[in-house]
Amino acid sequence: MSWTPFVRVRRGAAFTVLEVLITLALIGLLSAFLVGGVTSLLREKPVTGEEVLRIAIARSRRYAVENLREVRLTYTSREKTFKASSIDGIRSFPVDFRGELSIDFMPQQKADSILLGGEALEIGALPFIVFYPDGGCTPFRAQIRTGGPVRTIAIDPWTCAPMLEEKEK
Repeated sequence: MSWTPFVRVRRGAAFTVLEVLITLALIGLLSAFLVGGVTSLLREKPVTGEEVLRIAIARSRRYAVENLREVRLTYTSREKTFKASSIDGIRSFPVDFRGELSIDFMPQQKADSILLGGEALEIGALPFIVFYPDGGCTPFRAQIRTGGPVRTIAIDPWTCAPMLEEKEK
């Protein structure tokens, strides 16, 4: 009587180490191309007026808190430049925005408005907003025009962050 094993070994039913390594290398290559493509798309994304304002607010607020100084922020539409002034002097930083950009600082409470080009624009803009050393700021709203519809954003005076908008019923 001859002895036969109960388990038969099939040849070619498993992956070799070389096949596994080649597969992993291909997955790595494809993921590298995907990540590179996505990051280039994100870099080329146009900056919005809201993002420009958010960055300017964050810079001014940080400067006021770190240096324990009041900082006044203004925006010049013609030059597309924010200017932050304090006792130490004036720091200006230009805005990298393609196209028309106008930002007006408005009082917290809605003021009178005029109709200009089919858009209701508020009048009575604040000449500047102030950031305090404790991290707060002047209560204000920002009126942003970028060539499209006018957008108004209310800013929380305690956090200097945009406030959530209530949905109309």
